[in-house]
This record gives sequence, C-alpha cells and structure tokens, in this order.
Amino acid sequence: MPTIGIVQSRKPVASLPKLKPIVVSQVLLIDDNPIQLRVRETILRGAGFQVSIATTAESALALLRTAASKFGVIVTDHVLPGASGADFVRELRRVDPVTPVVVVSGMPDVAEEYDGLNAVVRQKPLPPQELIGLVRERMPK
Repeated sequence: MPTIGIVQSRKPVASLPKLKPIVVSQVLLIDDNPIQLRVRETILRGAGFQVSIATTAESALALLRTAASKFGVIVTDHVLPGASGADFVRELRRVDPVTPVVVVSGMPDVAEEYDGLNAVVRQKPLPPQELIGLVRERMPK
C-alpha cells in the first residue's frame, strides 16, 4: 500500500483573490389573484430574478419569518384577503424597516395608506418594463 507523505514548504502560499459577495436577487411576490400573480412571476423570472410567491398577507409574513434567505424586494398587491397591503407593510415594518416594498393597486388614491412606510405605490396596469425597473432599482447591490 503506498504511503502518502506531507510536504512542508517554507514558501508563502499565494493569497486567493477576494471574492465579491453573491447577491441573491430574491423577490417576494404577493397577490391573491392567481392570473396576475403568475404574470408578474413570469415577468420577474424572465428578467433574472428568483421569485417566491404568497397569496395572503398572513402567508407572506409566515414565509418571511421562516425564509432561509432574505428577500431583496417585496412586491405586493394592495387588496389582499384578510389584510390589506398596507396592513401587511405596517406589520413588516415592525420587524424589517428597510426591505424595499413596491405596492401595485388597481384602486386610485391608496398611496396615503402607505405614508411613512417606506413603500412605492404604482397603479395597475403596470407595464412589464416598469415592474422590472422598479424591482431592479430597489434590489440591494
């Protein structure tokens, strides 16, 4: 049986180059309308984002509590079953004051509900390139 020996060297080992941290482009997408949810999911995945989905504010908060990875951006509908998008963002801000939130709504004049919550509100229909741009601009670098 061959013997494997250890060779000791006094020469310095070349240092490895510093690696850039990997930024995961993870988006949490919340909408109770399955068609709009899938359309936005397809748009964001097509733009290179990783997407997790939730259909209620409660399920989104549960996902945020148990998620192994941090979401870079959250995109939510304003009208959700059980709790509004504003209720969701208020609850989110109690534990996470900084994750960017984009709210999409078919209702005009809902922006006031998000005052002081560090959220961007846009009205539907939201063109795909605008959605991608909103997410890309807010994604941590």
